[in-house]
Amino acid sequence: MDKKEALKIVKKDGHGLENLPLHFKSDKEVVLEAVRENAYSLQHADKSLKEDREIFLEALKKDVDIIFDILGKIPMHLKKDKEIVLEASIRESTALYHADDVLKKDKKFILEIIKQNGLALEFVDDRLKKDKGIVLKAVNQNGDALSGADKSFKKDRKIVLEAVKNYSHALQYADDVLKKDKKFILEIIKQNSLSLEFVDDSLKKDKEIALEAVKNDIDAFEWINENLKNDSDILKVVNKNK
Repeated sequence: MDKKEALKIVKKDGHGLENLPLHFKSDKEVVLEAVRENAYSLQHADKSLKEDREIFLEALKKDVDIIFDILGKIPMHLKKDKEIVLEASIRESTALYHADDVLKKDKKFILEIIKQNGLALEFVDDRLKKDKGIVLKAVNQNGDALSGADKSFKKDRKIVLEAVKNYSHALQYADDVLKKDKKFILEIIKQNSLSLEFVDDSLKKDKEIALEAVKNDIDAFEWINENLKNDSDILKVVNKNK
């Protein structure tokens, strides 16, 4: 078998690399074509090429899971590589955990990631978790990012409200004081009624809040207090919107 035939095989099916003669598994051109077709073909490459920057980046673009399923983490010599870490982290937030600490402290770089994957906030340097601009960008991109923010922001009305706008479950990360604040919860419910699931139990008994919730989304009916589920005003709204 010559190289031309080997290339033809891996272009058609990257996993064909597994059955090629050993010298092709250490041939960069052949391996590169294989991972372009199927990232998981990287597992069949010679050890010397599994952590080659160009090959790793191509495989990463194809399927980020190769970091964890094949290598377990970003290779040591690539942890400071901005292009590699950026590509990995916007696709899978936990990839940032494996990056060099210098990158985790780089505000400009972290902003690039956060704008595309707010969940990466969990893995940035603690100092940046206290940066309101960073946190706001993160929760705007993905409300669930509130879970990784500094605890001070879990008491911040603006931050919590922004998080809940696009993810009802984000309210579960808010400080308990906010979950008991009727005025704030009414504001939350207007943005995302399904957040009712995570408000304090005392407010699930509040008819005004229950009515506001079901007016906006009848699915919120599930989370109101049982004693209100037979209330005529609430049932009228629910039946009207079915």
